[in-house]
Amino acid sequence: MTIRSKLYAAIAVTIAGLALTAGVGIWGMNRLSDQFDGVQQAADDRALALQVKFAIADFNGWQTAYGYDNGRSRPIFLSSVAAFRATLARAKLELRRPVERSLLEEITVAFEDFMRLDRVAWAALEAGRTAEVRRLFLGPEIANFKRAAAGAQGLAQFEEERANVEDRKFRDTRKDALRSLIGASIMAALLVAILLVTALDLARMAEGALTSSPASKDVE
Repeated sequence: MTIRSKLYAAIAVTIAGLALTAGVGIWGMNRLSDQFDGVQQAADDRALALQVKFAIADFNGWQTAYGYDNGRSRPIFLSSVAAFRATLARAKLELRRPVERSLLEEITVAFEDFMRLDRVAWAALEAGRTAEVRRLFLGPEIANFKRAAAGAQGLAQFEEERANVEDRKFRDTRKDALRSLIGASIMAALLVAILLVTALDLARMAEGALTSSPASKDVE
């Protein structure tokens, strides 16, 4: 093999090593980016499930309040109900997995029963039948609330577990990417070392060729 061929081969091998390192780095970053998107989406879904859960507790609390303050808190209750409807509608648009849809349907049915009984209780309160209102709120209405709250708790638990899984996947992906990058870097360093050794070998060969050339002998 000629000096030029050896030099070209060493340069090609070194470039291949650097390209391998860059490729592994890009591959790792792409995997991390995809996995991070999953982590972010799971975190957003978890936050939305918690909003549903807290909104249920909020309107239930304001219903109890207006039942005991002779209806003064009902406007706040209705505002809380409207906020919950918006949150529930958003959850139905964004949470589309079968488990999520099933739990959201449970919440919806319980909420509709809750509001149906609320209309009966409000009519009783306007008619002055406060004892009936409290009987409804402390009996069947609590049962409706518990059904909705149970569905919301199940949804929040599901999203919490999914977020934890995505977080573990991200950490594992990050470790794999780091190990791959370290391995590729070591390989590239070895190839650079080969290039240096080859360059020194070529320099010695060139020096030997010059020493043994006729021109050098004439000089002597």
